[in-house]
Amino acid sequence: MKTSVLSDKSFDFAIKVVKVCKYLNEEKKENILSKQLLRSGTAIGALISEGRYAESKLDFIHKYGIAQKECCETEYWIKLMFKCEYLSQKEYESLINDTTELLKMLTASILTAKKTLKK
Repeated sequence: MKTSVLSDKSFDFAIKVVKVCKYLNEEKKENILSKQLLRSGTAIGALISEGRYAESKLDFIHKYGIAQKECCETEYWIKLMFKCEYLSQKEYESLINDTTELLKMLTASILTAKKTLKK
């Protein structure tokens, strides 16, 4: 099956989020905020995957729009966890860079889909 760069990046990001949350649970004994990060961080890729099999262009745009919102929520949890000193500067920067890249790709995909919808 053919995969896309966005699908691959979101899947890799989900793996990173799972590993960070596992670390936070085991090493920092933090399981409340990390559960939120786990939910939103893994939802991004799941929604992108759903979007690949959308019933229509509007459904595709809707799924990717929700993925975009989950990505923004993920950014929030990452920033909060960094400010609460659960994440190091290096961990924070790595995760934030990933969410920024995913947001840009999602936004570009949504804009392209909207343009083709108007034609």
